[in-house]
Amino acid sequence: MHYEHPTGERSAAPRSRLRATLLATLLGATALSGAVAIGHSFAADTAPPAQQQAIQPTAPGRSIPDFTDLVARVTPAVVSITTEFGPQVAADEDGIPTPFGMLRPNHPQAVEARGSGFIIDADGTVVTNNHVVKNAKSVAVTLADGTELPARIVGRDERADLAVLHIDAGHKLPYIELGDSAQVRPGEWVVAMGNPFGLGGTVTAGIVSALGRDIGSGPYDDFIQIDAPINKGNSGGPLFTQDGHVVGVNSAILSPSGGSIGIGFAIPSSMVKTVVAQLEKDGHVTRGYLGVEAQGVTSAMARALDLPKNAHDSGALVASIEPDSPAAKAGLQPGDVILSVDGQKVGTPRDLAVDMAAEKPGSEAKLDIMRNGNQQAVTVTVAMLSADHTAAADSGEQGQNPSLGLALAPLSPEMRSQMDLPARIHGAVVADVTQDSPAAKAGIRQGDVVVGVGNHAVGNPEQAADAIHEAIHGNRAVALRIVRDGQTLFVAVDLNKDAASEQG
Repeated sequence: MHYEHPTGERSAAPRSRLRATLLATLLGATALSGAVAIGHSFAADTAPPAQQQAIQPTAPGRSIPDFTDLVARVTPAVVSITTEFGPQVAADEDGIPTPFGMLRPNHPQAVEARGSGFIIDADGTVVTNNHVVKNAKSVAVTLADGTELPARIVGRDERADLAVLHIDAGHKLPYIELGDSAQVRPGEWVVAMGNPFGLGGTVTAGIVSALGRDIGSGPYDDFIQIDAPINKGNSGGPLFTQDGHVVGVNSAILSPSGGSIGIGFAIPSSMVKTVVAQLEKDGHVTRGYLGVEAQGVTSAMARALDLPKNAHDSGALVASIEPDSPAAKAGLQPGDVILSVDGQKVGTPRDLAVDMAAEKPGSEAKLDIMRNGNQQAVTVTVAMLSADHTAAADSGEQGQNPSLGLALAPLSPEMRSQMDLPARIHGAVVADVTQDSPAAKAGIRQGDVVVGVGNHAVGNPEQAADAIHEAIHGNRAVALRIVRDGQTLFVAVDLNKDAASEQG
């Protein structure tokens, strides 16, 4: 897959969760349709008392709305953004293809890109996407009347993909207000405005297709999905509801071709408000930091960790903990399942990331967790998220666990050096995985380092084998904590016949 930005630059960025190409050029598609429910009806004397009745379609009470007045009101506050990148940015590209498929050296040259934005106060504060102005040498804003003004970057936030600019027009400017994205509902009419393909002010309409979309672009994904057509250059433009308030910033599309196919994504205004306020005040965004790597709780993992029934419906499973982090100081352990933060339910690891980011550094947060099948409360003192955070036996004999299909070997100094493992990592190296075994079906690979079984750390093959035998006794499932490519994660291995484990 490739991510493509409004500048036309391309960068490889695989996203296994999506089966198409996400274009951070920020765009969308058309297709508006209605649907009716189809069901079975039963005679009153034969239908059971609790029988659900078919949903009866009703005639629409409203006609398709007219957006002309709305567009006329908001257009003066929607702007086009031109970004100039310096020669060094151009020189950093891979080269320029020749007709013969060869690469010739790049020559320093200025590169321009176009995006969109909107004014949020009379003094000239402009909101856009971070990727529209990232690495900019200079930025210019063109107003709806054609006036072009130089812009100053007040602050950028790469994690949320938002940026704040300031322009000085010498007079007060028309502006639009951020609305409440929490009130947006699927099926609601919305209008997108921006500067697609450098054409200038363009308006398209559609409906809200879905809420809370995670497209894998960052830890705080919570996009509004829309089918209003958006294309290259729409990045940073506003998404309006019919009352004229901005409920989103158009930021990405899902597209195999680079054009709009009807699946666009906008950053919700609830997030925009929080980020923009901090960028205006401090020039950067401060987020809370817990210090854990977490993953979802699958049904196989819930069985392996002996969690209560239906525990896989929600929660964030702690796979690893950063040394000296708030989580470590509070006594959190790998294998804990975080259920809530300050009473707010944690449905997924993304929910945990968003909730912790919203916590004020230095404050205390109460976590409800599940450990060894028992629920308990843990209080953590939240730290500040920094820019660089995202979360041996001497005998030489191999340990074998035939029921899982694993051969384990000691973690020798040579292996540690070859895999670039820090000295604090102890465990057993997976030397071999039997084909079609439970371990193979669960995704265990040769070269993985088993550092724990369930909630228990292991330091060598013998400890790992003993812990595995104990874990599977009567349970028929085991949770292995492994280190792979520098990341720690749990893998559930299910020994039930023909059962393949799920990996979170």
